[in-house]
Amino acid sequence: MAHSNARLNMFGRQLLVRRVRVEHRPVAHVAKEMGISRRCAHKWVSRFDAEGAAGLQDRSSRPRTSPSRTPARVEQRVLKARREHRCDAVGLAHHTGVPASTCGRILRRYGVPRLADCDPITGEVIRGPRMSARRYEHPHPGDLVHLDVKKIGRIPDGGGWRVHGRSEHVKARGIGYDYVHAAIDDHSRLAYAEILPDEKGTTTAAFLTRAAAWYATQGVSIKAILTDNAFNYRRSRALAAIVNELGAHHHFIRPHCPWTNGKAERFNRTLQLEWAYRRQYRNNTHRARALPRWLAIYNNQRPHTALGGQPPISRVLPTS
Repeated sequence: MAHSNARLNMFGRQLLVRRVRVEHRPVAHVAKEMGISRRCAHKWVSRFDAEGAAGLQDRSSRPRTSPSRTPARVEQRVLKARREHRCDAVGLAHHTGVPASTCGRILRRYGVPRLADCDPITGEVIRGPRMSARRYEHPHPGDLVHLDVKKIGRIPDGGGWRVHGRSEHVKARGIGYDYVHAAIDDHSRLAYAEILPDEKGTTTAAFLTRAAAWYATQGVSIKAILTDNAFNYRRSRALAAIVNELGAHHHFIRPHCPWTNGKAERFNRTLQLEWAYRRQYRNNTHRARALPRWLAIYNNQRPHTALGGQPPISRVLPTS
């Protein structure tokens, strides 16, 4: 395999040399018919003349010196912050004072895996990367609020299997689940979440009422909501009544296409990585009590990549 930016692969280089040195054809003519520059053709022929077949092998494109490269001590500080805080380049810039672009280059240079591909507790790589290129954003806060429910297992007293492993002494069976109802504003990413006992329609409707009241305190009026097609969203009369009371529209994603509610799905992943599985909680109550504080940090302090490194509150217009 040739260098990713090379105009000729190994077979092409050998063919070039054979036509020039064996068939004694002009370099300029061969270069033209092979679709390369004369300079490129002369380079490979000269390498062959000087080194033989070994001269046709790829060489490193790394410069001999890098005077503007980030000092090693700064790189190690960034890498240490990544191990301690397990955050992205924007978060590392917040913790280290090094520009986010520089932090990103350092992570790529050292082959540090993406957070989404790592276990949130150990930091070990557990999955392959996935990417989606299509994005959208509504122009004003409240134009669209994404709703979703994330079901997470409750933590037994003393900690669960994510801390102790799947051993027999961890009695986690039968303790049930917490249902984290979440709302996230499409424009500002301002988020509201509660831990509730189920995901019934009446429970979801009550959550939307409280979420709308909270958004109102932030100067945001909900004009539309987007949900998946679960029963608590699609068939709940209680939820439909609340949506009508708010004067909002209810939009549903295309069936079997959860990525169309991508902002809620991404928030759920962030919520898991940075709150639900980020610490070794003593019990379920310990984790539940940590949610309001984490939400406050997420909304008011945590840099958000999609917002240019600013927290969600920065995109909410003042109420005065």
